Amino acid sequence: MKVKMLSRNPDHYVRETKLDLHRVPRNYDPTLHPFEVPREYIRALNATKLERVFAKPFLASLDGHRDGVNCLAKNPKSLATVLSGACDGEVKIWNLTRRKCIRTIQAHEGFVRGICTRFCGTSFFTVGDDKTVKQWKMDGPSCGEEEEPLHTILGKTVYTGIDHHWKEAVFATCGQQVDIWDEQRTNPICSMTWGYDSISSVKFNPIETFLLGSCASDRNIVLYDMRQATPLKKVILDMRTNTICWNPMEAFIFTAANEDYNLYTFDMRALDTPVMVHMDHVSAVLDVDYSPTGREFVSASFDKSIRIFPVDKSRSREVYHTKRMQHVICVKWTADSKYIMCGSDEMNIRLWKANASEKLGVLASREKAATDYNQKLKEKFQYHPHIKRISRHRHLPKSIYSQIQEQRIMKEARRRKELNRIKHSKPGSVQMVSEKKKHIVAVVK
Repeated sequence: MKVKMLSRNPDHYVRETKLDLHRVPRNYDPTLHPFEVPREYIRALNATKLERVFAKPFLASLDGHRDGVNCLAKNPKSLATVLSGACDGEVKIWNLTRRKCIRTIQAHEGFVRGICTRFCGTSFFTVGDDKTVKQWKMDGPSCGEEEEPLHTILGKTVYTGIDHHWKEAVFATCGQQVDIWDEQRTNPICSMTWGYDSISSVKFNPIETFLLGSCASDRNIVLYDMRQATPLKKVILDMRTNTICWNPMEAFIFTAANEDYNLYTFDMRALDTPVMVHMDHVSAVLDVDYSPTGREFVSASFDKSIRIFPVDKSRSREVYHTKRMQHVICVKWTADSKYIMCGSDEMNIRLWKANASEKLGVLASREKAATDYNQKLKEKFQYHPHIKRISRHRHLPKSIYSQIQEQRIMKEARRRKELNRIKHSKPGSVQMVSEKKKHIVAVVK
């Protein structure tokens, strides 16, 4: 004779406190739950609505500069430390935890054109309109000491940008040419140029650290190999590129911020066609920075807003703006992937959440489980029209909204004209050019 018994461990279903919920055992057989999908749809709809209700991304404004913020830099060894350079030559070091300025340096006469930190986080470099490159200690001077740079290099021309190597004591500056410097020398190791226009930005590749890219005012994006001390190849676009940023997870991918309101993600192995064209801004894009995960990047624009783009999508998933924020000059994504900083013309640095509706602070295990469950529900029903409309809706300033409508009409007119030209021409004489290839003029090797 066989006897089957139900055995339950009281720890699995008894409440820990009297305020806790009763745990109810559940049978997951789908035949017992015929209304499971409609119920989950309602939950996904409520989760989407609540996400928009709790979307409050703005955290703090760091004020103290007396002129527009021109550049930002992160400390690779400290999440809470941020450096900013202004148009009056002043450099400030901020503590994000306390949201205060902990040190102020009068670094240059005129604009601070570029700022970068050493890979070990012990010092940082600045370049300015006074044709100098200066190295400063990250820690302040001791009691009784004056605020002086560790090293000063006097150049022959104005430097417009600087970036440090990710592993070695080497940094690069740009101006009329790209110069590679050793920290212990006052003359560049090598100088590289391709063309005659001024170079506005230079960036080292974080993975293949001997590679670097630059963008110039003659519409070029040039790639260099530091080992050969020569340029590799360049791509010429319709309009000027302001800066580039390398993907920290894929060595061959970089994104360029262009004057034609778009961002272009390139694969350096095939520069004739961009991987993706990101179109949502309504004015020139001035800066771009990747998240540490490499899945998203943030862009700063002259249209007084910042946008967050997924790498594989042409449209932004988020747009941040305030009434007082003016033209956004620089933007950075923090190393823990949770926050975004932007510096703008009206002398403020603003701190934002990377995920607008994310709850900050310590979460209980039940809150984490509920968040994960809601996220899966939103992914499951993301293409349902009602949910899609709610999740995509963003409030925009009137100026941006009206410009979007105007540009939509202009794009439609251009498309209609192109189709008419093809329709009324000899078959095969006029080719349809894709949006990706439309903005590429030439690739030179």
